[in-house]
Amino acid sequence: VHGDRIRFELFENPQYDRQENSIVTQLMQYMTEEFLSAGINVIYDMNAMRKGQRAALREMARKKGAKVVTVWFQMDADTAFDRTQKRDRRRAEDKFATQYTREMFKRYITHMQHPEATEDYVVVSGKHTYPSQQTSFFKKLMELGYIDTQNAQTKVAMPGLVNLIPRTNTGRVDMTRRNISIR
Repeated sequence: VHGDRIRFELFENPQYDRQENSIVTQLMQYMTEEFLSAGINVIYDMNAMRKGQRAALREMARKKGAKVVTVWFQMDADTAFDRTQKRDRRRAEDKFATQYTREMFKRYITHMQHPEATEDYVVVSGKHTYPSQQTSFFKKLMELGYIDTQNAQTKVAMPGLVNLIPRTNTGRVDMTRRNISIR
């Protein structure tokens, strides 16, 4: 459930104000509850920088019988800001990301609360390579008993994850008729 994507689908010119944030959050919570009720794993892709936000998400998951892992991306503020400026808007994962000025970013990070020892979280270093980040994430999932060694080695994050849009060979394109010759 991708917060930035939902925001850009709902609002032509997002303002990031309290009312807009509330609408996006309520819709994300509704979608998450519905998916969890249906037994579908959820990645809640939105910042949860306040302890209270994370507690509310954990409580929602607990009520639905779901397991929770918070991913805490750690890096220095300058590196984090630089990454917000270097996003490639053509890429799906960056297309809807918030565009920050230096002042906006400084205000934003003053509201962050670090996870406490009582919260299940995995630290992902923003200074490490992607394979290293992925390894630490899968190691934490194994420690928590969410995946087994075999699934960790094959990089299957959640074996029960459901593909909501199945790939079928039916429809307009008949793949057996793809005979293209260039002479």
